Amino acid sequence: MAWLRKRIARRFPAFVVLAALAVGALLAQPAAIPASARNGDPAIPYVALADLPAQARTTLRLIERGGPFPYARDGVVFHNYERRLPRRPRGYYHEYTVKTPGVRARGARRIITGANGEYYYTGDHYRSFRRIRQ
Repeated sequence: MAWLRKRIARRFPAFVVLAALAVGALLAQPAAIPASARNGDPAIPYVALADLPAQARTTLRLIERGGPFPYARDGVVFHNYERRLPRRPRGYYHEYTVKTPGVRARGARRIITGANGEYYYTGDHYRSFRRIRQ
């Protein structure tokens, strides 16, 4: 390895090597999480209940009634690994499947409930959320 360092040092000034290393480190970083999300207060847009797909409104009615739910994983703890929702203790959020027409499996659509009665909708499997305004 020493011979490689010497060869690079002869061909490239140190500042070029350092700049290349810095750029490589920046590119290797995961996508930045907005400061507001890191503090547990992301700016989540609202969506009106009437603007949700009909299947989401059906899922909301099932949640409010306490089931029965069509999918075995409905009601499991949502861990918020993506940090798109405000940070809360484990067990605060639960997820429910919103049926997607034409899809045999669970699909990407979910409603996430919070322990304080808030509801969130995602149509893209946790990449983005909208808080449901009821």
